[in-house]
Amino acid sequence: MLDTPGLLRELASIIEPKRVLTRPIDLIAFSADASFYRLVPRAVVLARGVAEIQALFDFSHRQRIPLTFRAAGTSLSGQAITDGILVEVARNWRQAQVEAGGRQVRVQPGVIGGYVNRLLGVYGTKIGPDPASINACMMGGILSNNSSGMCCGVLQNAYHTLESLTFVLPSGTVIDTASAAADADFQSMEPMLANGLLQLKSEIHANPTLLENIRRKYKTKNTTGYSLNAFIDFERPVDIFQHLLVGSEGTLAFIAEAILNTVPDRRIKYTGLLLFDDLYAACEAIIRLRDEDAAAVELMDREALRSVENQEGISPTIKMLPGEAAGLLVEFHADREDERPVLESAAQRAIQGLRFVEPPLFTHDPEQQALLWKIRKGMFPSVGAVRKSGTSVILEDVVFPLERLADATVDLRLLFIKHGYENAIIFGHGKDGNLHFVISQSFGTQSEIERYARLMDDVVQMVVGKYDGALKGEHGTGRNMAPFVESEWGPEAAEIMRRLKALADPENLLNPGVIINSDPKAHLSNLKPMPAVEEEVDKCIECGYCEIRCPSRDLTLTPRQRIVVRREMKRAEQGGAERSQMAASLTADFEYMALDTCAVDGLCALACPVGIDTGALTKRLRRRINSPTAQRMARMIAERFIWAERAVRFSLRAGHFAQSGIGTSMMTRITRSARALFGESLPIWAGDLPRPASSHLESGVSKEKADAVYFPSCISRTMGSPPGEAPDLSPTQAMLALTHRAGLNLFIAND
Repeated sequence: MLDTPGLLRELASIIEPKRVLTRPIDLIAFSADASFYRLVPRAVVLARGVAEIQALFDFSHRQRIPLTFRAAGTSLSGQAITDGILVEVARNWRQAQVEAGGRQVRVQPGVIGGYVNRLLGVYGTKIGPDPASINACMMGGILSNNSSGMCCGVLQNAYHTLESLTFVLPSGTVIDTASAAADADFQSMEPMLANGLLQLKSEIHANPTLLENIRRKYKTKNTTGYSLNAFIDFERPVDIFQHLLVGSEGTLAFIAEAILNTVPDRRIKYTGLLLFDDLYAACEAIIRLRDEDAAAVELMDREALRSVENQEGISPTIKMLPGEAAGLLVEFHADREDERPVLESAAQRAIQGLRFVEPPLFTHDPEQQALLWKIRKGMFPSVGAVRKSGTSVILEDVVFPLERLADATVDLRLLFIKHGYENAIIFGHGKDGNLHFVISQSFGTQSEIERYARLMDDVVQMVVGKYDGALKGEHGTGRNMAPFVESEWGPEAAEIMRRLKALADPENLLNPGVIINSDPKAHLSNLKPMPAVEEEVDKCIECGYCEIRCPSRDLTLTPRQRIVVRREMKRAEQGGAERSQMAASLTADFEYMALDTCAVDGLCALACPVGIDTGALTKRLRRRINSPTAQRMARMIAERFIWAERAVRFSLRAGHFAQSGIGTSMMTRITRSARALFGESLPIWAGDLPRPASSHLESGVSKEKADAVYFPSCISRTMGSPPGEAPDLSPTQAMLALTHRAGLNLFIAND
């Protein structure tokens, strides 16, 4: 945490104090992203507005404290963690606005990608990037990592669909590149940066070998280092810089807002699963599918298929495949319903003459298509769920020339066997030559760390040295590949990247160590410990997919953060006397932050790729701290819950009646005195408590004629609309009105 009270006071003078988090439980909660790295920040700031960002940059420079911005924290390479000031831009930066009839969309960094697509769906468009994490990751990360995905390829990624940005430089300068005066303002306000960019551009164009290398490497996916293609794609300094920011992983400036050009959402789909004898045969088929304009060609080796074969809904055929089998998940897209025969013809041409383990399965049925995609999308987290307790799960992605993909994939599998990672899985975006690999790794001993280091050295040598590929295709360089940027790009390009970083961030205080890192062992530092805790959550890989569903995510902790803190508590308990103070602090705050404010509604399990219900952990820990008497009382209430509901409604009705006579202040004083006499279980009256809900609501729809069944929660059954709002706006009544307006028949389950 911040070392002196003076620093904390200064920070609190810039930011509203309640949005400056410095308690150990808060710092630990934000110490992890979806990667296998961990850094504990000195403070977490919940920033709001550009003026606060400027003030934070000024604070960072004056106090020489690094600054890192974080949106969803779903990054896989450690881009969203720091031991400096972590600036969270998720909860106060969620604006999104559709423009130009759906052809463009304006977004802030904290809005979730999937939400943006839902806004655009009305217009038949979507954003270009389609990462598998789109329902969890946010636009700040999509832009900062130049996300792509399964269908977008190169031309529809964040870089190529960018229209304009509003960014804040470490100097405090704010530029809106949509402004007609943007380039003039940029050159006037930041002459050293603007002129430096033009100088770098000139040097690149004066070096034919480097120029051709940049052109060649960006014909395929590549997110290793900075987006050097900006220097050859654009002329004006402001245009060069805004495109350099895409994929810069928050190391050059803060992206406050972006306007993206959208792409058509082609909703007619023809999906197929092709199963081959071996990995080589599957890879060889990819070019034929690409040439027939398949929108997606997802490669899955046998270990990848094995990781999901026991999941609900997966065909038993997957489990019966031979040991060397591999699969391709293929999808063809069209705009119009009458084009379905065209898709079928293209698919048949592509697979004609190929040999399969099982007859190809193609379908137009959306439910069957969803099951096929469940196979592909569940692989990364599924491996994490079955890994040995106490190990980390590592996901990396590399890119090979497509014509050499078959040989490269087999070589990659042999590398895993050589280093003892026989259970590693290989999958990825086949038509882009973009492979992902997942391994389970313990960092508990030096020998295990050294084994991982040897693997990465060999991966780099094979990808770059043998196949002239890219070390990163879409997940960003991060901390894991930062030491190898020069290995891929060579000294001249790497030097240009270092000079670019120095031009934009001369003090090296903005997310240092990410992309540009002079430590050749940086990828082996600050590794995340994964101690075993409770069985309900041990399989969690801290991906963050659950957070969007959590009711308390903006109040206390998310499900992921509860698990992160719980793991730290375990480490602190095992750390001896020197860790006892940390253990005591976390334990003291955990009850309210993690247990009292968990809704235990299981919504996190719906978003979790492997169905982890953090509420189960909450229930287990609540049982530990409650006495047998309290547990018996809770059971008695649960078995007679209808009476408990009536009691709550009566209490609310009586409270509001009394408040109308004696006033809110007197009610609060009376209930506070009663609480002091009779114990903490008695609540204190607050004037904004809702009115009681109606005791029984009917929709007038029978079960047989209903489109859906609504199960009101206990809160909805007991609490109605807040004071000052119309009495007919209780949650249940609002749901009825909403579904009626949508033309849906809703049956309310009251029993």
